[in-house]
Amino acid sequence: MTDKKYGINQTPKETLENWYYLMYLGRKLDEKAPNYLKQALGWSYHAPYAGHDGIQLAIGQIFEKNKDYLFPYYRDMLTVLSAGMTETEIILNGISKANDPSSGGRHMSNHFAKPEWNIQNVSSCTGNHTLHAVGVARAIKRYGEKAVAISSQGESSVSEGYVYEAITGADREQLPVIFVIQDNGYGISVPKKDQTANRKVIDNFSGYKNLHLIHCNGKDVFDSMNAMYEAKAHVFETGNPVILHANCVRMGSHSNSDKHELYRDEEERNYVKEYDPLAKFRRMLLRFRKFDEVELAAIEKKADEAIKKAHKFAITSPDPSPESVHDFVTPEPVVSEKYPEGLHQVNSGEKIKLITALNATLKAEFRHNPDTFIWGQDMANKDKGGIFNVSKGLQQEFGIDRVFNAPIAEDFIVGTANGMSRFNDNIRIVVEGAEFADYFWPAMEQLVESSHEFYRSNGKFVPNVTIRLASGGYIGGGLYHSQNIEAALTTFPGIRVVYPAFADDAAGLLRTSIRSRGITLFLEPKALYNDPKAEAYCPDDFMVPFGKARIRREGTDMTIVTYGNTLPMSIKAADILEKEEGVQIEVLDLRSLLPLDKEAILKSVKKTNRVMVVHEDKVFGGFGGEVAAQIASDAFEYLDAPVKRVGSEFTPVGFNRILENAILPNTRKIIDAARELLKY
Repeated sequence: MTDKKYGINQTPKETLENWYYLMYLGRKLDEKAPNYLKQALGWSYHAPYAGHDGIQLAIGQIFEKNKDYLFPYYRDMLTVLSAGMTETEIILNGISKANDPSSGGRHMSNHFAKPEWNIQNVSSCTGNHTLHAVGVARAIKRYGEKAVAISSQGESSVSEGYVYEAITGADREQLPVIFVIQDNGYGISVPKKDQTANRKVIDNFSGYKNLHLIHCNGKDVFDSMNAMYEAKAHVFETGNPVILHANCVRMGSHSNSDKHELYRDEEERNYVKEYDPLAKFRRMLLRFRKFDEVELAAIEKKADEAIKKAHKFAITSPDPSPESVHDFVTPEPVVSEKYPEGLHQVNSGEKIKLITALNATLKAEFRHNPDTFIWGQDMANKDKGGIFNVSKGLQQEFGIDRVFNAPIAEDFIVGTANGMSRFNDNIRIVVEGAEFADYFWPAMEQLVESSHEFYRSNGKFVPNVTIRLASGGYIGGGLYHSQNIEAALTTFPGIRVVYPAFADDAAGLLRTSIRSRGITLFLEPKALYNDPKAEAYCPDDFMVPFGKARIRREGTDMTIVTYGNTLPMSIKAADILEKEEGVQIEVLDLRSLLPLDKEAILKSVKKTNRVMVVHEDKVFGGFGGEVAAQIASDAFEYLDAPVKRVGSEFTPVGFNRILENAILPNTRKIIDAARELLKY
């Protein structure tokens, strides 16, 4: 970018006219929004931006649609207007109409977006889009595009840990991202002094190596324009990130559900009004004789008429239909024509281990799609490939640009995966969400966020991410190394959760996960990685569909529904019971928990009339409770006995092997429970 300086005398009149039009238009919309709520027409959440006018105008003017990536926050009405969104689109969002370009009425009002222009749909979690901005900036750098990611947010969002992870990551990776902090001094009613020790939150980042810090007066149009121009020029010239701190005022309450009279005295409320950026800009235009009153009045009339026209269109636009609630929850996955049921006939050659199947499938998919990436902890250190070496050899074959280490920051790992996938729908990302599934909890905020991206954007964006997690016990790991988390994961619509136990299913589900759009939690029973019990014959191109269970053992006297580590145990228990008592027990491997193959479960129950749900997780609150409830609801008349469940004790998993054995299910416990059920 060439040197450029904005000022009242350096800016062409037509540009000044456009700026004033946008600022006046935005302010009138800002003032009109609460009236919709008063009339019960919508806009039940509105965060007024008045006092942020200069910096918001500048962000939108610097943003280049379809090239840069803009992540606005809920106060950024003028930002998106300046970036090109129309007054009609703003009102459609505010009153949650079906043709709202941001979300079709699915997301909270005042969350403005236009994903087709790269104006991103962000959630209500303050500042969490910083991670997404960093992720897409990583893709911008990897693919050599001359563009920037812009994350806009309030100063209080910097209190969030994931914001520090994002800024630290951008600094370490030297990524083309601009973090704009609009500082109005308050986080709702909490003053800045209760958020940070520094008077300016930007000073919290003064020691970062590659991070450029810029201050500006966010109330002033020209200072803000010059600062944003400097920020973008710095990113283009150096490739390094920028934090731009814009000093603003909040002229009104935080939102229409807040009353700032309760915590700001009259003197302060009058004081901030004196700094009204729109009034100041108007005075400047008159003082420097760029416009006269008649010209400004004409501009204002044009904006007023545009709002009236937009209101008339929006108010008569259709509301979302009740029938649409199930649209865009989870994207349709790929389906293999060759293996539609996830079954194969290969029964010769050499059986492979579960860990070998995962490793070979990862390499095959990286060869299949050059836009596939993987990162996590311990991923790219000489010959090591993850804590369990599942990804061993990938970095050597595919290079550090596609296979690389992540810091010990699970939120960062998952959040930047969400962001990087925004760059191109062909991109497929695999992450080790944590070294052990038990450590995934810090990333849960990002998982929840990502789970409703497809729904929230009305089908315009979905992260294409497979999150691998080494799960379960039987390794003597104790706390944080032996727990199961699938019961929590399966409560979130919008994601898929799979839990294979044999090498062929692991390969088939991993291939389907990577090739499909959307998010899949891929849980790996780490105790079975190298266990001969999990070995299987496996075709090179095998695929397993989501939501398709597999009968691992035919039977007529009872059904065991299971998955993961307890699957081999259940098969062994069934074999022993047949040998000792002559009973035929059917073992149904769920493989996929979300979606769940309810049809296969009910079909087996109708055949055997007795069912036991077995899993490694705790019985109380475990996933088996959902399976049992569905059976009781839809197959009650076919049952000859109550649904029985076998799982862990309601305790954490102890470290000592004696404690672990007492807590986790095993073959003997399964046999004892089965005998009890058969006698009922």
